[in-house]
Amino acid sequence: MRCCLLISVIAAFLYTCAAEVYLEEKFADDSWEKNWVYSKHSGKEFGKFVLTAGKFYNDENEDKGLQTSQDARFYALSRKFKPFVTDGKELVVQFAVKHEQNIDCGGGYLKVFDCSLNQEDMHGESPYRVMFGPDICGPGTKKVHVILNYKEKNVLINKDIRCKDDVYTHVYTLIIRPDNTYEVQIDGEKVEGGDLEADWDLLPPKKIKDPEAKKPEDWDDRATIPDPDDKKPDDWDKPEHIPDPDATKPEDWDDEMDGEWEPPQIDNPEYKGEWTPKQIDNPNYKGQWVHPEIDNPEYTPDADLYKRGEICAVGLDLWQVKSGTIFDNILVTDDVEYAKSALSNLKERQDGEKKMKEEQDKAERDAAASDEKKDDDAEDEEDDDEENEADADEEEHAPQVEEPDHDEL
Repeated sequence: MRCCLLISVIAAFLYTCAAEVYLEEKFADDSWEKNWVYSKHSGKEFGKFVLTAGKFYNDENEDKGLQTSQDARFYALSRKFKPFVTDGKELVVQFAVKHEQNIDCGGGYLKVFDCSLNQEDMHGESPYRVMFGPDICGPGTKKVHVILNYKEKNVLINKDIRCKDDVYTHVYTLIIRPDNTYEVQIDGEKVEGGDLEADWDLLPPKKIKDPEAKKPEDWDDRATIPDPDDKKPDDWDKPEHIPDPDATKPEDWDDEMDGEWEPPQIDNPEYKGEWTPKQIDNPNYKGQWVHPEIDNPEYTPDADLYKRGEICAVGLDLWQVKSGTIFDNILVTDDVEYAKSALSNLKERQDGEKKMKEEQDKAERDAAASDEKKDDDAEDEEDDDEENEADADEEEHAPQVEEPDHDEL
C-alpha cells in the first residue's frame, strides 16, 4: 500500500513538473502595452484597444481586459511567449470574451501562430496554426470557429457549434489531445468534442466510389410504375373552363362597335385535370443502386494530426462593425486542470455583471419615466396656460351689458 501511495505521489509530482503555462495574460494594468504589438501592415488602418472593465462588471480592477474601441475597423494585435512544442502534449487555448455592446457583426476569436510571425506585418492572410473563438454576424452567424492548419491549409471544423450571444463574459476553451481527440468548452462545460480526423477534412476520405463501377443498364430502381392495364375513362376529357351559362349580353352592347359578344369563362366543375394511370408495385424493382466503394489510394493515416508544431504567439486579428468587445484572461498551456482552475471565479463575475447591468437598466428606465412625466406635466401646464389665456381673451372681448336704471323709491 505504501509503495502504491509513493508511486502515486511521484506520478503526481512528475505531472506537475511536466505541465507548463506558456501564456497567462490577465491585463491588470497598462503594462500589457510592453508585450503586445500592433500591426503596421500597409494599406490598413487598424483599430485600437483600450484597457477597461467595461460598463458593468463584478470587480473593476480584476475584470479589466482589452476592448475594441472604434467601429467598423480591422484589429491586428499580437503577443509572443515562450515557444511551446506540442509533440506528445495537450494544447489548451482559453480566453474570455465579453460582447457588452450587443455585437451585431464581428469576430471574437483568437489566432495561435508559430514563431515565424512578423508581428508588425500581421494581417488576415498571415499563416496561423489554430483559430478559435466566437464569430457573430446578424441572426444567421453565431458560431464558434475551430480552424486547424494542416499542411499549410486552413480547415474548418465540420460541426456547427453555437456561441453565446448575450452581453456578459464567457470563457471559451479548446483542448487538443495527443490521441487526436479534441474538446470545446464554453464556461467550463463541454459543448462539442470528438475525433480530429472525423470532424475535420484534414485527410482524404478512407473510401471512394469505385471509378470502374457503373450501374447496369438493366437495373430498374423504380419502386412503382404506371399500371399498363389502367385506361382513361371515356368521359374524362372535359375543358378546364366553360362559358358562364348565367351571363347575358349587356343591353348597351354594340356588335358593330364592340365586336361579337362572348360570355365570360368560368371554371368547369366537371374538369378532372390531366389523366395519369395509377401506380402499381414494379415487379422488376431491384432497389436503389449503391455505387460500390474501394479503398482510397490517396489516403494515408496520420497519428500526428494533433501536432501544431512549435507555437509561440497569439493574435487578435479580426473585424468588428460595432466595437466594444472585451478580451481577457488569455491562457495557453498543456495543463487541462490548471485551465479548469482558472474558471473558479467565473460564476461570481457573471453574477456581478448581471446585477450591475440590471441596476443600470432600472436606473435608465426610471430616468426615462421621470423625463416622460416631466414632459407630460409641462404639456399639461402649457395646455392650462393656453386655456387660461383663451378664457381671459374671451372675457376681455365679451360685449358689455348695461344695467337698467331704477327709480329710487
